[in-house]
Amino acid sequence: MIERIHLAIVLEVEKQGSLTAAADVLCVTQSALSHSMKKLEQQLGTDIWLREGRSLRLTQAGQFLLAVAQRVVPQLDLAEERLRQFAQGERGALRIGMECHPCYQWLLKIVSPYLAEWPLVDVDVKQKFQFGGIGALFGYEIDLLVTPDPVNKPGLQFEPVFDYEQVLVVHKDHRWAKLKEATPDMLSEETLITYPVPIDRLDIYNLFLLPANCLPKKHKTIETTDIMLQMVASGRGVTALPKWLVTDYAPHLNLRTLRLGRHGIQKQIYLGIRDSDSGIDYLQAFIAYARRLRNGAPASP
Repeated sequence: MIERIHLAIVLEVEKQGSLTAAADVLCVTQSALSHSMKKLEQQLGTDIWLREGRSLRLTQAGQFLLAVAQRVVPQLDLAEERLRQFAQGERGALRIGMECHPCYQWLLKIVSPYLAEWPLVDVDVKQKFQFGGIGALFGYEIDLLVTPDPVNKPGLQFEPVFDYEQVLVVHKDHRWAKLKEATPDMLSEETLITYPVPIDRLDIYNLFLLPANCLPKKHKTIETTDIMLQMVASGRGVTALPKWLVTDYAPHLNLRTLRLGRHGIQKQIYLGIRDSDSGIDYLQAFIAYARRLRNGAPASP
């Protein structure tokens, strides 16, 4: 009774906001689209939408169908793409999701030799997900997740690929520049610059400031690492970043780093995949590249 076109229609109406716009995207007439959904409603014995003037509002049944569509359609799309690749002798596509803003430089060290070794594999990188990184893995939006925060869930596996320390970054003339470590209360006098992610995902808040009941004087967000560090170098604030990343910038920007607390904040980056994909050779090859880089070896196998 429920066919893929029904799921696609519900998804597109939700994205586009109207039957007319959804019909254009799906390359069908509005009347054909309306007829298809009306027939489904008759078969199911319940409405999918309620009309409110010129707009549509999903019913409870419609909201459930939308949730099904959001899970199922990406899986069907992926299955068709993989089968097409098999039929044409192609290897596949590796869709990487990033939950680690500063990890792009690290990723580039792997992607370049990986693409050279696997010429039949395309690589795409996504940073925004409908249901977060874990949801994107389950929903087949991505094939591999780069994250500092793995979640133990059936059907997923996570491989630690490198360790790092989160440090506080200040400019060379900052009054703290000669100190070895920072305390949470020190930041009450400072502007803290971070990536634009929720506070509950920021280690400097969760592992350093909030346990001590401290907050920075001001919190500013910037999307790019280069601009963030330029702001710090010009004395506009301080930031917290992986030490390995700051090392690349510190000499020419005259930056200094402080340990966050006496013992510092120690973290790991993980690569997450679905259990069902563990046998895909080009995916496992990417993880192997990451392991070799972790151990200080050249990325090539």
